[in-house]
Amino acid sequence: MPSPRRSIEGRPLGVSASSSSSNPGSPAHGGGGGGSRFEFQSLLSSRATGVDPTCARLRASESPVHRRGSFPLAAAGPSQSPAPPLPEEDRMDLNPSFLGIALRSLLAIDLWLSKKLGVCAGESSSWGSVRPLMKLLEISGHGIPWLLGTLYCLCRSDSWAGREVLMNLLFALLLDLLLVALIKGLVRRRRPAHNQMDMFVTISVDKYSFPSGHATRAALMSRFILNHLVLAIPLRVLVVLWAFVLGLSRVMLGRHNVTDVAFGFFLGYMQYSIVDYCWLSPHNAPVLFLLWSQR
Repeated sequence: MPSPRRSIEGRPLGVSASSSSSNPGSPAHGGGGGGSRFEFQSLLSSRATGVDPTCARLRASESPVHRRGSFPLAAAGPSQSPAPPLPEEDRMDLNPSFLGIALRSLLAIDLWLSKKLGVCAGESSSWGSVRPLMKLLEISGHGIPWLLGTLYCLCRSDSWAGREVLMNLLFALLLDLLLVALIKGLVRRRRPAHNQMDMFVTISVDKYSFPSGHATRAALMSRFILNHLVLAIPLRVLVVLWAFVLGLSRVMLGRHNVTDVAFGFFLGYMQYSIVDYCWLSPHNAPVLFLLWSQR
């Protein structure tokens, strides 16, 4: 008895036809609407192009034709526009340079050490009882007493050698005030948070911290005195000790950070080199000395 004819997949043709006719969602039956047809066509196109049928089915289920009340497929644009880039300040630097890491580490150490050494920043600090003495030491390194004292000695001097030294001391003090004010205005580093703004005779740039004007003046004056005054060894040691304690008092009072004082010492040391190179004398600045002698 001949066997029933089978299709290529091995199923009877009658069963295939009956099942396709009984299935209302099949393409032959014409049911299921446009969504089923779109899904069937997506499956056929995915097999022809080698795309995964599961991905094609997901795209078909998310298509505008499959959803009711949506726009037609031809009007569907890109799924989502790319997000705008973040501002430069909000981006995270995933590969910082070695120099940047070193500077941030140095800044963190500077702030931590300055806060630890600020033991006289207030009356309630651990060394608050020493604060009046530190403020007196602060006045000894202020620019106004040094300027007034130099002008007074210059007016009272009656020798050309004394006037020459005092004239260059005045030049050094003016140079120090100018350079410190210029750098403070450029850097604009705020003073430590634990500082109390009760300083002696401040101007506009004194609200900034870098560099320490007292430290620059201490290094400048100590080097100037040691090079142009004949002093005994104990007095020379006392001058160096005064400069060091003055710089340390700036950190203990909470006026400056450690790096402000360190750079101030370096700047004051270099300022004397400038003064020594541009040394004023009756030979290279005769008009200046002549005008001062007439007064």
